[in-house]
Amino acid sequence: MSEPELSPSSEHSSSQPSKLGFTSLVMGLGLVGLAVVLVTGAYRQVVTSYGTKALAQGTAKPDSGPLLVREGDRIIVPEGSSLRSKLTVEAVAEQEIRQTLALPAIVEADPSRLVKIVPPLAGRITQLKVQLGERVVAGQPLAIFDSPDLGSAYADHERATVLLELARKNRDRARDLSKIGGAAVREMQQAETDYVTADVEHIRADNRLRQIGVNPEATDPSKTLTITAPIAGSVIALDVGAGAFWNDPNASLMTVADLSSIWVTANVPEKDTALISKGQAVEVVFAAYPGEVFKGEVLFVSDIVDPDSRRTKVRIAFANPEIRLKPNMFATVSFLAPAQKVATVPATALVLKNDGERVFVEIAPWTFQSRNVETNYQQGNAAVIKSGLTAGERAVVKGGVLLND
Repeated sequence: MSEPELSPSSEHSSSQPSKLGFTSLVMGLGLVGLAVVLVTGAYRQVVTSYGTKALAQGTAKPDSGPLLVREGDRIIVPEGSSLRSKLTVEAVAEQEIRQTLALPAIVEADPSRLVKIVPPLAGRITQLKVQLGERVVAGQPLAIFDSPDLGSAYADHERATVLLELARKNRDRARDLSKIGGAAVREMQQAETDYVTADVEHIRADNRLRQIGVNPEATDPSKTLTITAPIAGSVIALDVGAGAFWNDPNASLMTVADLSSIWVTANVPEKDTALISKGQAVEVVFAAYPGEVFKGEVLFVSDIVDPDSRRTKVRIAFANPEIRLKPNMFATVSFLAPAQKVATVPATALVLKNDGERVFVEIAPWTFQSRNVETNYQQGNAAVIKSGLTAGERAVVKGGVLLND
């Protein structure tokens, strides 16, 4: 017997339930796997959190106590306090310190070796023979001056010379007549008086020309005046040019200074004036010669404090034969005081409070007391104590601010 043939429609309907069952099985397995992963992750997180918490609780440090204890004016740093490792306690030192006060200064010409060239007459500068900064010798021509007043001075001298000669002749004639009785006493006296008057006038005219700077006895007087250098030195100021007319009798044409000796001038603050005295040793370093130290001493301390700057002028003299030091150069002056034994502490030991300074002094092991101190000055990193501490006492030199209230 032959098997009956299945139609395509019946074959398709029988395979569809098998496919749906397989898909459901795969999806179920996937959901089970996802659930296993989620449960495992949550378990690990719980275990890790519990372990970390237990470890933290197991390693927690016990309470170490207070950093410091205050009992009245005493400050105690107990054993085990972390402050002990941050504080440095040392004995107050006694050092031999030579106080140094360094101040800016400037080079100036010595006023006693400086001459301002003022023309004796009004007139026009026809030639200028020198330049600013030029070195000159005594008697060297500086400028040529054309002055009408010079002609008047020469004319006065010539007239005085003629009148003197005439008065001399009249006097001599009167004397001769008096000897033979031919002249009255009155005429004789008048002739003598006229001669004395003419002689005085001649001397005045002669001195006037010498004051101007020309030779009264010159046979060919010049109409121009040559102004010459009165001293050897350098032209440090020049206030005129060729062709200028000069009619101010009080204004100088130029300034000539002998720079073979110069001054170094420093302005000392009023609070430091007591540290400076005449003859005190100094060291000077010039900006032009930074590697060279010039040693000298204080020549002059002014008796006046400048009302505006509140400073006192102090001058040091230096020989300057080679003119290495020039006016207006900058310098630094170090005033050296005599060495003294003083109590010192590092500047880090000072703690500021209410515009004052104080130090924490150790009165017993790791027991401190605040003490107000006064300082004179600081030398480098060391503060020189004026009052409040004595050499040998122990004080906090580092970290004292941690004890400050």
